Amino acid sequence: MPRTRRQLADALEKRGIPEEVSQEVLSRYEEVGLIDDAAFAGAWVESRHRGRGLARRALAQELRTKGVHATLVQEALEQLDPDQEEQTARELVERKLRTTRGLERDKRLRRLAGMLARKGYPEGMALRVVRRALEQEGVDEDEDGPGYAGF
Repeated sequence: MPRTRRQLADALEKRGIPEEVSQEVLSRYEEVGLIDDAAFAGAWVESRHRGRGLARRALAQELRTKGVHATLVQEALEQLDPDQEEQTARELVERKLRTTRGLERDKRLRRLAGMLARKGYPEGMALRVVRRALEQEGVDEDEDGPGYAGF
């Protein structure tokens, strides 16, 4: 599994390898291309965005905890198109929408927006996407959700 330079340095330190030896080994690995934090960050962003639907903020946090330098994090995040990010948010909401049917509109709004917030989406985008999805579902006319009128 690919690792960042910092992750490998931490692993070597835990095994009691002297720092000067580990730094020399890691530098050599970088020279020959076995360690490439930029490539790691790019692949991480692509994988975690497509697989888990994570937004820029969450991806940046994950990469920082793995020891990727801030400029490399920014470069990796630039591959995410804002339109693509919003489309992913819409897809996440569409999948989760049916599990909230039968709940009050406000509760659905909070749950769906909260799900997006936990994945790193900005509040404004999350609310806009959720409101649009609820409107398309026709919830605005019936507070209790479709199929519950008259009960």
